[in-house]
Amino acid sequence: MNSPVLLNPDEYEAARQARDPRFDGRFFVGVLTTGIYCRPVCPVRIPKKENVQLYKSAAAAAAAGFRPCLRCRPESSPGTPAWSGSSWKVSRALQLIDQGFLDEGSVEDLATQLEVGPRQLSRLFQQHLGASPIDVAQTRRLHFAKKLIDETNMSLAEICFAAGFGSLRRFNAVFRQTYQRSPKQLREARQARGGAAESNNQQIKNASPAQDRAKPIVLTLSFRPPFDWQSLLAFLAYRAIPGVELVSADSYARTIELDGVVGDFEVRFTPDSRTVQVYINFPESRQLYHIIDRIRAILDLRADSALIDQTLTGDPLLRPMVKQFPGLRVPGCWSGFEVAVRAVLGQQVTVKAASTLVARIVERHGQPYDSGREGLSHVFPNPATLASADLDGLGIVVQRCQAIQAIASMIESGELRIDCSSDSENFRETICRVKGIGEWTAHYIAMRALNDPNAFPHSDLILRRAAAAEGETLSARQLLTRAEAWQPWRAYTVILLWRHYQATQRDVKKR
Repeated sequence: MNSPVLLNPDEYEAARQARDPRFDGRFFVGVLTTGIYCRPVCPVRIPKKENVQLYKSAAAAAAAGFRPCLRCRPESSPGTPAWSGSSWKVSRALQLIDQGFLDEGSVEDLATQLEVGPRQLSRLFQQHLGASPIDVAQTRRLHFAKKLIDETNMSLAEICFAAGFGSLRRFNAVFRQTYQRSPKQLREARQARGGAAESNNQQIKNASPAQDRAKPIVLTLSFRPPFDWQSLLAFLAYRAIPGVELVSADSYARTIELDGVVGDFEVRFTPDSRTVQVYINFPESRQLYHIIDRIRAILDLRADSALIDQTLTGDPLLRPMVKQFPGLRVPGCWSGFEVAVRAVLGQQVTVKAASTLVARIVERHGQPYDSGREGLSHVFPNPATLASADLDGLGIVVQRCQAIQAIASMIESGELRIDCSSDSENFRETICRVKGIGEWTAHYIAMRALNDPNAFPHSDLILRRAAAAEGETLSARQLLTRAEAWQPWRAYTVILLWRHYQATQRDVKKR
């Protein structure tokens, strides 16, 4: 077997012996005696320390010649945190690979996108992940296909192309090489033992009328504890766009659009579970991985809260807050343009007032959508629609209308991208050229749409109060200086400080 960069087993031995779920996806265990690699939470008998090698990623274990375990299913892991210990280049490259960039593009194209040389990119991947970009992409395809085989009744041809394989021949060859059996044989083995798809079929029967009508694809996504998903849903609920998003105490649903095709999805949480159930209604199965990738971003499922919280507790100011609110995540978004519109409309008005304004835009310019579910009636308008849309009479300040249409036009022309492929600094510089867009708006969009864990809207009044002594308010410059110690997790401190301030104000009102 080849030998990519290995982790020091002493650092993770206690977590491996305890099957600690907080380390699920942080490392993978290659078992020398079996040639199989596992998640650290694998239920099989724990192998001896001298018989294992630890890898930074599943791709590294696969590149070393190990096969995925059929018991713990590495494809169901929360995944390696894209930003944990990595450079910006690696973080963005991983997110682009997750979005299928290498399904059609080359490593050279990926390097060009990131403004780095191909050799340098490969060196960074070996340093941070122990595997090449191609190895990572191949493992991503294989894992997603295996998950679909185990958890759905999709045809094998649909699964092949949904996972990004170029042909059924290649699909079958990779599975035979990796598992020593074909996709068909794996599907038959699952059916023989009563696999997850049967359970999912029962969940479809118990779903809402809209889901039952559409026969959704049901998948289970894992996350690392701690995860305060109630707070995340509350954040999304407070900012939900009427007709586009629907949030309950334990679920989030919305309409979606990809390449002109529309659909919807719903995610449901269950207390005391480390998984979330996803129901997807979308006619194009080739887009399935992209949909799942965006759902992971919306819910921040890849985050390693234990690591983040541990880092933030080093600050005396944040320590009691982290103890009170462990496992906070940074809510992402389905569309960067949608968040940008929402952020512009939210300038100098309340959150609820912004919701009213964006609802008017959706009602006038959004595409009607029959979800079969009350509360999901429209798809948010795309940049091409709003670039030339009539926004008069909606109660929106003229300057805000002009800013929204300027952003839409910049996206249409290719001058601006609001997704993870954009460098945060370049993005902020570009979007701030729009009249009426300042640092706060740019940082807020970067935090939610670019998935930048270090974005920090330091001019925010609530942050400046929450980080100051009681009754005082820091200046924006003072807060920025104070936040230097919170890097690279400043976006998480934003959510933490907002949550703390909200709770503090609630306590004051009770007095």
